[in-house]
Amino acid sequence: MSTTHMPTPREASARRAPEPVFDPAVWQQILQTVRSYHPSLHRVWFDQLVPRQLTNGVIQVTVRTPAQLNFCQGQCQQPFTSAAQQITGRLVAVSFHCENLIRGGVFNEGDQPLPLNPDYAFDQFVTGPCNRLPHAASIAVAEQPGKAYNPLFIHGGVGLGKTHLLQAVCQKVLERQSDARILYLSCDSFVNQFILAVENGDMQQFRFRFRHVDLLVIDDIHFLTGHDRTQEEFFHTFNTLYQQQKQIILSADCSPSEIPELEERLISRFNWGLVARVEKPCYETRVAILQKKAKMRGMTLPEDVVCYIAAKVENNTRELEGAITKVQGMGMLQNGRIDLELAKAALGESATPDQKRITVQQIFDAVTKYYNVRLSDLQSKKRHKSIAFPRQVCMFLARRHTRYSLEEIGGYFGGRDHTTVLHAVRTIEQDCHDDRLIADQLNHIEGQLTS
Repeated sequence: MSTTHMPTPREASARRAPEPVFDPAVWQQILQTVRSYHPSLHRVWFDQLVPRQLTNGVIQVTVRTPAQLNFCQGQCQQPFTSAAQQITGRLVAVSFHCENLIRGGVFNEGDQPLPLNPDYAFDQFVTGPCNRLPHAASIAVAEQPGKAYNPLFIHGGVGLGKTHLLQAVCQKVLERQSDARILYLSCDSFVNQFILAVENGDMQQFRFRFRHVDLLVIDDIHFLTGHDRTQEEFFHTFNTLYQQQKQIILSADCSPSEIPELEERLISRFNWGLVARVEKPCYETRVAILQKKAKMRGMTLPEDVVCYIAAKVENNTRELEGAITKVQGMGMLQNGRIDLELAKAALGESATPDQKRITVQQIFDAVTKYYNVRLSDLQSKKRHKSIAFPRQVCMFLARRHTRYSLEEIGGYFGGRDHTTVLHAVRTIEQDCHDDRLIADQLNHIEGQLTS
């Protein structure tokens, strides 16, 4: 007598029909809708997103890297869901997933996962004479952490690509070593964590956290200035990691020798590896940056528009990206049309602080008039606060509005050392942050200079 075989749950699952693959043509319509309604959100790598299937009203989409996953989950969930509902006419949602999840990761001082920006990858970095050395060094460090250049010290002005390189190294290290533990934080955070650990009697845990990593990345290391005990602690942390051949990457707005009140032993160690400076991009590099940024956003900029923006915006990459955003925004109001006339209208009023060249003499005139002091006093050795503060304001404004180096600015003030100028700049920056009255004074003087 025959008996009917009842399938096991596993056999039943194996016989079940596979989930339907999502229609690629429909997905392309969804992508196009996102591009149309959210142009600033668009990225070139959106073409690499893979819609796997539609399950229980959810479109499962696979991304390539954890950084892309962070970006999509943080900024793209709602725009993609809205576009999917518009195209399919159904109440569906979009969910992003990554098959290459890492076991390690990038963490901040509180051991919280720190999402990386997928735009800050090596293939999105434009190289030129201004940044070729730090770029090459960063790639070498990412391929051989702890062996190529240790430490790697990258310095330069604001918005020139230091953060881009730091994050690119982190992403490449995680691609090559998925269980790597990376600690990435600002120097200010390191200082605050040290102070908190001292107050709570928790130094053992503090040292364990910072000395058991594969890669330590500290941004704005120049803020160690004036923190003697923190400098000592960082000295020992540096030595421990270096002896274990763990990679250390530091960034600052000046070279190690230009950081005021930094211990000689730290200056010496910061110079052990490679010190690389990021300069302002030249015209040709600015053109390449604009083309790369426009392509990343799915924009097509006419050549005359690219040349116009590159000539107008000279300071840094961040301002170039801001210019593209302005042009793109105005282009949306003109049905996507972008030409030279539109670019001039978008950038005409606030293209760049360098649009009007400001001289050191103009700064002297504005500051002496505002604070009622004499130029001879500013250039003298007098240290009274009524003289020293206006002098520091002059140095701050000269650094901000002229292209002179720290040494050249110091020469206008009786041959003062470059470290004195850097200290003045940092002091005024902190004063503006802490005191609204001082910030208003600086705004008033700058208004006089730029008007």
